[in-house]
Amino acid sequence: MIGRLRGVLVEKRPPWLLVDVGGVGYEVEAPMSTFYDLPALNEHVTLYTHLAVKEDAHSLYGFATERERALFRTLIRISGIGPRLALGILSSIRPDDFIRSIELQDTATLTRLPGIGKKTAERLLIELRDRIKDLGAAPLAAAGALPTAVAAGDPVAEAVSALVALGYKPAEAARLVQGIDATDKTTEQLIRLALQKAVR
Repeated sequence: MIGRLRGVLVEKRPPWLLVDVGGVGYEVEAPMSTFYDLPALNEHVTLYTHLAVKEDAHSLYGFATERERALFRTLIRISGIGPRLALGILSSIRPDDFIRSIELQDTATLTRLPGIGKKTAERLLIELRDRIKDLGAAPLAAAGALPTAVAAGDPVAEAVSALVALGYKPAEAARLVQGIDATDKTTEQLIRLALQKAVR
């Protein structure tokens, strides 16, 4: 099991990143909450990781904090919640706000998250009601192949592509990015603003 990576950040293409650890490049998929805290390219980074092994793939997921990883692992144990949907949830809402939604049995907030309909929201509320106390007490810690590249250097296209990878439908992803003033904004900034629009 790979529990943590410490190396040089070589590439960022939300939701994917590439970390060089002693000459070995690890492809990692991460939520946007982690991307917001990443250092610049070619700087050192530490990620808490979860390795998912399937018959046809080994997928590595990375998180800035142990708490995010704990929440991810809790989510993927729930029937109908896979890693992609769990990343979409973590990208769209802060762990504290998600935990508060479960504690308050707030279906309305959960259904605004990507890929979460009413039935899935109700399942989350039921299955996480007892487990969420452990997550609420968790300490905050320090912080296949890469998908086909979108137009290099185009933050808007990269933001739309990242939102699609996080579970939004292409038309919905384009709508969320549309209307945001992209002048002098990075891909990460555009994604953050689009996700804020999505959960309003």
